[in-house]
Amino acid sequence: MFRTAELQHKLPKEEYHQQVPQLREELLLMQMELRNAPFPVIVVFAGVDGAGKSETVNKLHEWLDSRWLVTQAFGELSDEELDRPEYWRFWRELPARGRMGLFLSSWYSMPILDRVFGRIDMAEFDERLERIKTFEQTLADDGALILKFWMHLSKDAQKERLRKLEKNPLLHWRISKRDWQHWEMYDLFIAAAERTIMKTSTGLAAWKIVEGYDERYRSVAVATAIRDAIRFRLDETRVPPVNGDLHGVKPATPEVGGLPVVTVLSRLDMGKTLTKDDYDTELKRYQAKLNQLQRTAREKKTSTILVFEGWDAAGKGGSIRRITAALDARDYQVIQIAAPTDEEAAHNYLWRFWRHLPRAGRVTIYDRSWYGRVLVERIEGFARTREWQRAYAEINDFEAQLAERGIVLLKFWLHITSDEQLRRFQEREQIAYKAWKLTDEDWRNRERWADYELAVNDMVERTSTRQAPWTLVAANDKRHARIEVLRTLCERLESALAQEPKPKSK
Repeated sequence: MFRTAELQHKLPKEEYHQQVPQLREELLLMQMELRNAPFPVIVVFAGVDGAGKSETVNKLHEWLDSRWLVTQAFGELSDEELDRPEYWRFWRELPARGRMGLFLSSWYSMPILDRVFGRIDMAEFDERLERIKTFEQTLADDGALILKFWMHLSKDAQKERLRKLEKNPLLHWRISKRDWQHWEMYDLFIAAAERTIMKTSTGLAAWKIVEGYDERYRSVAVATAIRDAIRFRLDETRVPPVNGDLHGVKPATPEVGGLPVVTVLSRLDMGKTLTKDDYDTELKRYQAKLNQLQRTAREKKTSTILVFEGWDAAGKGGSIRRITAALDARDYQVIQIAAPTDEEAAHNYLWRFWRHLPRAGRVTIYDRSWYGRVLVERIEGFARTREWQRAYAEINDFEAQLAERGIVLLKFWLHITSDEQLRRFQEREQIAYKAWKLTDEDWRNRERWADYELAVNDMVERTSTRQAPWTLVAANDKRHARIEVLRTLCERLESALAQEPKPKSK
């Protein structure tokens, strides 16, 4: 696999100085055009120690406008990162659309090191490579241009490079015992590298192997590849999509004659009620229990994420307030999800949810969530059909990472009938401190009730998994709904705390 990158390619000095001025001009013009493009560029550098990864990144900063570059190098996990799923630190650093991110020591580093040092077997190594593929596929499907460069040296060339750096009075500090240890393990690194490239080089995120022997050659080779790939994508984005498949133009309504006779929502018993006396008793009981459970969760560093979805006026806010009343304000955060801000819209739709994941022992409550992708964005045409259809798998993978990290995830759909919603809307109109909640959009959404009910049915069918099941709550009676939510939360949290702690992700 690496034979063509061990030929000691060189670029003569004169030819280098002839090529670079035009190359730099083209890169800067391309970068200016990229600023208005609907996609980000993610450039990953990996490879042999001493092959010029950081030097190449420095050269790109010299040749490009650094104000529009984001460079990230991930080292040892911080306490903040250890509290969250492994990919949290990668998601939060992704570049926005129109920007370029350069990644050193990226999501490939730890799996390769763990394999080389025997901390994981081949099966687990392959599992982690599959997670990387899924991550990159999610980004690429959302439009990201992913470029991956493996900077290579032969074993002899690496030894020569390390010795040269050791003798350089300005650069000798860069060489440590670890670098020589890695050199002695060269064959193990190459074996892991070959499998990594073989498993993760896809049509949407292909690896390019670049020989790092000559500084001039590798700099021009990488910069030229970046220029050509971005230029191709920019030209490609100018081609109008076919069949009118544009955001907000072609509504993604279900292509069926009507709702199925039975849905998961139509099966709910909407006649469930709770008397005020029973409600008051149960409320005190479950709030006291939740308070105690959360204090234990904080001690055990067990995080909780609650997702609330449901019809407008179904009582999501009321249920959330009954939960937070039982918690220490320092332990929870309520995230209200509305239309994305400009910053959020410039990233993958999951980006804003990754950012708010709780630290160990804390609680994050999402009032509306990532399920907007397969609900409102699907029905209102804000997402292309192919976007919301693939979102089910993306969401399942996201939630699987939360579960693997030991996070307790609960998802609630609060269901009311159309008649009950109408009654609550009319009631809100008459109460001054509630009238602001009612908007023209709320009335308009009632016209799409059947479409939304079918979307909810699909959502539950595709994303109610054993590790992240949906809890469907009959909410015509608010008292019943609130106690049902509290009871379910207490039971799930109690069960999770009784289990042996799962090993933390590296």
